[in-house]
Amino acid sequence: MSNLKINETELTSFDIKAKPVMERYLKLLDLDTSDYTFAANYLWLSNGSGFYSIIEDTFCFFLLTNGEISMLLPPLGARENILKAIPECFDLMVKNNNFNTNTKIEYVDESLVEIFLNDLEENVDIFDIFEDYVVERVLVDYIYECTDLIELKGNSFSTKRNEINKFRRIHSDHKLEILDVERHADGILALLNKWISDRMRYLPSDQTELFLDGIYSERSAVKRMLKLYNELDLIGLVILSKERIIGFTVGEKINDTTASVIIEKTDFDILGCAQYIFREFAKVLFERYKILRINVGDDMGFENLKKVKMSYRPSLMIPKYVIYKR
Repeated sequence: MSNLKINETELTSFDIKAKPVMERYLKLLDLDTSDYTFAANYLWLSNGSGFYSIIEDTFCFFLLTNGEISMLLPPLGARENILKAIPECFDLMVKNNNFNTNTKIEYVDESLVEIFLNDLEENVDIFDIFEDYVVERVLVDYIYECTDLIELKGNSFSTKRNEINKFRRIHSDHKLEILDVERHADGILALLNKWISDRMRYLPSDQTELFLDGIYSERSAVKRMLKLYNELDLIGLVILSKERIIGFTVGEKINDTTASVIIEKTDFDILGCAQYIFREFAKVLFERYKILRINVGDDMGFENLKKVKMSYRPSLMIPKYVIYKR
């Protein structure tokens, strides 16, 4: 994959070799936000569209789309260096892009927005802030305590307990196994294909094109996950019934106490399977890896996904922002 040069700045292709570089800068931030890991970005990024450069001793991660560049994350590194790098990154995008809507930094953690705005307020008149930048809150990450997901105490979780108990009763032959690519890859792909087929049967016709665009990215992410599972330091769990995989979930450690769920799929026809594997994954993370919290990412703006994630009663919601250059 070739590199990209904009004026005098060299942008390096974002591939598996970037992992140790990016992670060295991520450790300086130690955030709980799901987007701030190498694997989360690498799995969902299409081939040839990611680039990075080290600017002001920060890791600057760019997305190339139809010749326009934007940033998928703010500059990563020591906070004082982030403040120096942001104007340079915007300058780079402005010089390359034809449209202001593409000149933006996405998935900016709330704490980084605060230091950015505080720095602006100290150095410029408040009206100049809005003249140069637009800061928009767009999504939130949902975070749960592992113990809450394991115990599912109280009336608010009664439905989920019932679904899990029904699953265990009907599928008493089920087995839980730590994901092993050599043994489970074919079964995972078979389940993914069934999941796509099942979704298509109930999908309104006006949503078909959007769904197909999204599922292409999802299939690519699952295939990448299976190809580089060990290199990406992923953690996975599968459920089997009658020797067939009926559910799988894959996540990673974001830091020492917080983990994420990156991909999860279960058989549409098996009620309670999704609730059961989510609880069991929380057990694995808590007991084997000493993880205290699970971040399941944002809801991508979908109301139905928001309802599901709120139903698990998050203990923390982390706002994420986009910063635009006017």
